[in-house]
Amino acid sequence: MPAMSNSATALAQPPRKVTACVIIIGNEILSGRTQDTNLNFLARTLGAWGIQIREARVIPDVPEVIVETLNTLGPLYDYIFTTGGIGPTHDDITAECVARAFGVPLVESEEIAVRIRQRPAPPEIMASRLRMARIPAGATLIDNLTGGPQGFRIGNVHVMAGIPSVMQAMVTTLGDTLEHGAIVRSCSVMAYLGESQIATAFAAVQDRYPDFDLGSYPFFRDDRYGTNLVIRGTDEGRMQNALDEVKALITAAGGTPENVVFE
Repeated sequence: MPAMSNSATALAQPPRKVTACVIIIGNEILSGRTQDTNLNFLARTLGAWGIQIREARVIPDVPEVIVETLNTLGPLYDYIFTTGGIGPTHDDITAECVARAFGVPLVESEEIAVRIRQRPAPPEIMASRLRMARIPAGATLIDNLTGGPQGFRIGNVHVMAGIPSVMQAMVTTLGDTLEHGAIVRSCSVMAYLGESQIATAFAAVQDRYPDFDLGSYPFFRDDRYGTNLVIRGTDEGRMQNALDEVKALITAAGGTPENVVFE
């Protein structure tokens, strides 16, 4: 049998873990005036592409905070995704802060400007709108399927709108531009047991599967306390082994494993 080529060997390797961080920018989020839904959409969409969100931060519209956050988190993850702060008003400062973080000037994108000018407006209104055409020098555009101004990416940072419908329209265009990694699967099992009844044994399972994330989530239903036990990981074969151990510890604690769900 001929030896396997290097390219074939590479193809046989499992996909690597690809990580991301989400930075949600906006005083309105921190004040509670606006409820963020973008993180949920990003987690689900990126997760389906095998990109694991390992951290998320909500920060104010303060230039020093934005620049410092980008400089701190940028080297830690494969991708950074920001939402918010690229609109037409004075407090939309994300673009200039990203430019500062990368040490490049802020320039006007002619492609975005052309799109903005397609909607006629008085000069003062048009001047405000054209703030949305500013991007860091060297950045490339992220398409916006709603027809509005585009987002942009520079380095590993992807800058998108805060309005959920617009952000979603931008994210859906990124699938072919990002590296896809190992997809995280999950399974869950329910038991009418308190967390304290299975905590020690559950921790022991986690120790035996350090590459998995195991979590317990208590509930109160039908006047009874219970716990949902969740296992998350990329190795589906070993996940079944871990599930079998969790079901066994439930039984040993006097409970009955119920409602096993794989996702």
